[in-house]
Amino acid sequence: MLSRTADCLFWLGRYTERAANVARGLAVTARMASLAAELNADGGEWRALLIASGCEPGFFALHEEATEENVVDYLVRDPQNHSGIVPCFQAARHNARTVRTALTVDMWSGLSDSWARLRSVQPSEFQGERLPGFLEWVRERVLLFNGAAMDTMLRNEAWLFVQLGTALERADNTARLLDVKHELLTSEKETTVQHGQWQAILQSASALRAYHWVFRDKLEAAGVAELLVLRPELPRSLAASYERVCEVLDAIADCQEGRRGRCHGMAEEIRDKLRKGQIDDILRGGLHEFLTGIIVGTAELGQEIESFYIRA
Repeated sequence: MLSRTADCLFWLGRYTERAANVARGLAVTARMASLAAELNADGGEWRALLIASGCEPGFFALHEEATEENVVDYLVRDPQNHSGIVPCFQAARHNARTVRTALTVDMWSGLSDSWARLRSVQPSEFQGERLPGFLEWVRERVLLFNGAAMDTMLRNEAWLFVQLGTALERADNTARLLDVKHELLTSEKETTVQHGQWQAILQSASALRAYHWVFRDKLEAAGVAELLVLRPELPRSLAASYERVCEVLDAIADCQEGRRGRCHGMAEEIRDKLRKGQIDDILRGGLHEFLTGIIVGTAELGQEIESFYIRA
């Protein structure tokens, strides 16, 4: 496969996953900000979302205060924010158009139809009471794209690079989400606000029902951390994401006559750390330090993947 094609497919997977993750984060933050207001508590929800999405520096270069209106607009459509929902769909469609023949008709149609609406979206369509409906539509469009890929794409190298981008982006998002809320998962207190934020963390990963299914008990901070970090049965956990990253990298190597690089060893090292990890040990050693290591490692892994497969 040409390196340019691999690059476009890899980032197609990353950008579509990122758009959905930002939509999830916005939906949960809006609910949590409302709860905090009702309880007369300032949880700094909007700023925390900017940090989790890696957008805080860019946002404050343009805005003085992290108000709901400013944050929502920046994370939805601001062209200067490359991690915003609209810019992500624009970049995804650009990459998809470059490798149009590698995609199926259903994948292309789903992405193009989404972009047709988003390219001219106005603040009145996603601010205030219309925000939840808009964010749900974004999530549905990404699910439609992913479903089309799952049902119609040939299981070849093109498929693998899309999957690799999706899995790596998912791992990065889960680690950032947990890291920005790490104090809530290491505190021995259990207030109404904290309990609500534990729910919010799980909802950001579509994992609230999964928590009750796995643990069959009330919410506890350690359980939330364990589910999202170590439990391989949850698709958005760090453990599951890295299992998928390693599976796809191995499959790509098989397609290239066993050619492997440093990125394979890096991914396996993080996967093994998650396989062998115990939540009590992680919490004692410092959840923030553990997650920071995962975030840095994921960024380095992404660069190494591009170096080995794309820029080689």
